[in-house]
Amino acid sequence: MSDFDPLASDAPDDALATYAELRERCPVAHTDAYGGFWALTRYADVAAAAADSRTFISSVKAVVPSDPRGLRRPPLNFDAPAHTPYRKALDRTLQRARIAVLEPRLRAHAARVLAPMVERGHGDVAQEFGATFPAWVTTEWLNLPDDVAPRLAETAAAWVRAWRRMDGPVVTEMSERMYGIARDLVRDRRESPLPVEEDPASSLLAERLDGQPLDEEHLVGALRQSLVVGMVAPPILLGSIAVHLSRDQELQSRLRAQPELVPAAVEEFLRLHTPYRGFARTVADDVELHGRRIRPTEPVTLVYASANRDAEQFPDPDAFVLDRPNIATHLAFGRGRHRCAGMPLARLMVLIALQELLAATTGFEIDGPLEGARMPEIGYVSVPLRITGAAA
Repeated sequence: MSDFDPLASDAPDDALATYAELRERCPVAHTDAYGGFWALTRYADVAAAAADSRTFISSVKAVVPSDPRGLRRPPLNFDAPAHTPYRKALDRTLQRARIAVLEPRLRAHAARVLAPMVERGHGDVAQEFGATFPAWVTTEWLNLPDDVAPRLAETAAAWVRAWRRMDGPVVTEMSERMYGIARDLVRDRRESPLPVEEDPASSLLAERLDGQPLDEEHLVGALRQSLVVGMVAPPILLGSIAVHLSRDQELQSRLRAQPELVPAAVEEFLRLHTPYRGFARTVADDVELHGRRIRPTEPVTLVYASANRDAEQFPDPDAFVLDRPNIATHLAFGRGRHRCAGMPLARLMVLIALQELLAATTGFEIDGPLEGARMPEIGYVSVPLRITGAAA
């Protein structure tokens, strides 16, 4: 028996309307789609589940729909303490000093990647800028050669498309290409390690679990996960922000005229346009919530996109409100042990992307049909824009 149909529409507004109805009527909802799963839609329930990693575990199912091949990679698919050394190693490379060093290079990449679309006066901001700039961000973070970025952008995009349609053979082919990049990276860092605070592969190689180096297969898997995780959400988030600003020309003009407002605007955009609706857990023991019983092995999605529009937490939740008093409580990056490891880098990436888009244009608007994302994401995967002018 299904309380809702997550496959009914790819349009973000339709999904958000469904979640709003579920928050009122059925906050712990069940659907038979994708083999059956539960959905938590209220902020309080999602935040509590995300923070309770002992009850809501990630080692059985971490996303709905999941990889059609059923593979498990750290740290996303591991529970503590097994996931801890992988997370520690990656966190070490995402400290403020490291991010500050990356910023000038990332700005240069953003301006260069955006320039052809601005010069043409049109383009798909999600498929072009949104898919390519994050590849350069990942390349810089992992200290990969420049020639990897375009290859990563193309491969990751093909992997994401195949994953969404559950095309196992193509998922495998594209994944193996990314595994090849990860294996080459590990091989190179074994021979020529870099400072652990500056390089994820070197940091993982230096980490120990019970006094032993990390398992080679899992170490490579963690880097493979790092290659793709930063490529899925950014095109959708940047596309959704562009749609929002196209529909609110006054806000677009205000942010262009007052760039000091952009950092606060990014946080509100993250709340409003959280690009995930299907990150999942299973429960370690039976859990009863709002009169529904959830049993072990039954996937439970933490619907961050719904939680971030819960009026109990965010008054007037569908409105853009600059400098919300409690904006820091949004769940765009999750919460708890499995919050987004790349959160500092992701924030910087979105900030730079929006700043560069506004600075390079005098205006933009939607110029064609929009394409919505399917589970597990929510937002827009294709956003054609007409750029009305380029700033001098």
